[in-house]
Amino acid sequence: MKIYTKTGDKGTTSLVGGTRISKADLRIDTYGTVDELNSYIGLVRDQPVNEVRRDFLKYIQDRLFTIGSILASEPDNKKHFIPDLHEEDIVALELAMDEMNTVLEPMRSFILPGGHPSVSFGHVARTVCRRAERLVIALNESEPVEAEVIRYLNRLSDYLFVLSRKMAQELGIEEIKWAGRKSS
Repeated sequence: MKIYTKTGDKGTTSLVGGTRISKADLRIDTYGTVDELNSYIGLVRDQPVNEVRRDFLKYIQDRLFTIGSILASEPDNKKHFIPDLHEEDIVALELAMDEMNTVLEPMRSFILPGGHPSVSFGHVARTVCRRAERLVIALNESEPVEAEVIRYLNRLSDYLFVLSRKMAQELGIEEIKWAGRKSS
């Protein structure tokens, strides 16, 4: 199978269902950002500190492909099978966060990203997730998007924040607390 089709050479692409739209369309930007997020999750998954979480991070990547499929489909597409999200996908993120939080110090200040490349990758993934969430919300204002997609991305960004803190702890890296500048 050839990867290139030349059908997008004039700046359009097809949704699942066949409708051609501009590659600059908000829908394309939205699922493109989810794809970018998926790549960053892969980078986070590949970090040695996440050896014990590799399967769960792969599970997240699979859910992000599901979200991408949903977003790449024409609204009310009934002809093509599109995977779906379930409440248990959101609950899985919550349970993972709860488990990590049992061994993390309570937060007493904002935390600056950084301290170790693995932690920084986690924070980059978190911020890309927030951007994907904002784009999905903007898309939802013009065409309905499944509520679970918004909820999942919201919870995933929280998970990535907690994961970044957990990686810092496991790597023995002191979190960088934001102090702010005092007025003079």
